[in-house]
Amino acid sequence: MIVSYKYRAYPDATTEIRLNAALDTCRWLYNKLLEECNTAWDGGISPTMRGTQARIVTLKDENPFLKSVYSKVLQMVNYTLWSNIAALSQTKKRGRKIGKLRFKSAFRYRTINYNQSGFKIDREHSTITFSKIGALSFNMHRPYTGKVKGVLITHSSDRWYVIIQAEQEASESKREGRSVGIDVGLNSFTVDSDGAAVENPRFYEHSQGKIKKIQQSIARKKRFSQNWKKAKSRLEKVYDHVTNQKKDFLHKLSRQYVDTYATICVEDLNIKGLKEKGNSTGLHTSIHDASWGRFYSYLAYKAESAGTKLVKVDPRNTSQICSNCGSIVKKSISERVHECPYCGFVADRDYNAAVNIHRVGMEQPFEPVEMIPLHHIAVMQVLSMKQEATPNRAW
Repeated sequence: MIVSYKYRAYPDATTEIRLNAALDTCRWLYNKLLEECNTAWDGGISPTMRGTQARIVTLKDENPFLKSVYSKVLQMVNYTLWSNIAALSQTKKRGRKIGKLRFKSAFRYRTINYNQSGFKIDREHSTITFSKIGALSFNMHRPYTGKVKGVLITHSSDRWYVIIQAEQEASESKREGRSVGIDVGLNSFTVDSDGAAVENPRFYEHSQGKIKKIQQSIARKKRFSQNWKKAKSRLEKVYDHVTNQKKDFLHKLSRQYVDTYATICVEDLNIKGLKEKGNSTGLHTSIHDASWGRFYSYLAYKAESAGTKLVKVDPRNTSQICSNCGSIVKKSISERVHECPYCGFVADRDYNAAVNIHRVGMEQPFEPVEMIPLHHIAVMQVLSMKQEATPNRAW
């Protein structure tokens, strides 16, 4: 499996000029290839990834500035373009009405991808030397492990980061111990079959006032002026702060579950489909802010490296089935309490679902469920967990 390690980078003035130039060149190439693809489609011709890859060679002869960027980086620009084209195609197949792929502005192209070659890491001095760019210092606050397969350089607001992608072997030995079922939601972020309910942090919602105020400030300024750029930078920092809060919360919560249980059962949710349905009900933003997909992703790779088993179950009727007797008890999404008219079992809706998820994942029969009060866990309790950075564990 591939594990990513993100470090803050500190380029000197000369290196930063080269990095910005490389970003501009990659963005120009991306937009140029996209423009030629659009022209081909309009003319009834179907372009191919191999064809645009060959086009880079001729573009180098026509535009010598492309030679200032490492060739593998330019190849990855083409790969990124076709990955976006494929994602757009899949979205259209799901019935969404969307237009063409957008061109990248300077504010939307942030990554230089050195895949497999073109870099040399000096762990002793915490520097990475990149072809056509030079040496870049970074803060290795926690060691990475495994074979390095690639390095990304990203720019966010006024900060630079390097992301080292290392290949690690999954743990072959499976742990033995307790199991749990987890139901994710919007009222509580998670409720598990042991009765623990973790508060939904709603980081984006809590920052909306600040975001709206800065957006209004941007709208009143002349586009691309210095004051406009400063306001944009402030907005980016707020978004970065929200993202970092969210990642910190999800990393710590997923780590807690992986360290506590040998088997974790979750729903196999179609999160993209839920977001699309949420557009009509106003839930899209809330689902996006909750980041269930990121939480599942963190659970998956942590479980794989720790020997914990992650089981995904069919989400159909997990909330409607009575976990005590197996009867179907229909209820709307606004009904937060499960009350079974057949056996008299009363429980929190999400706890009932978590018990069902655990039962299905562990392939257990229906059996009497204890009616227990939920143990509510505040966001600050999760965030206050001790953060460890051992060389044998990637978050």
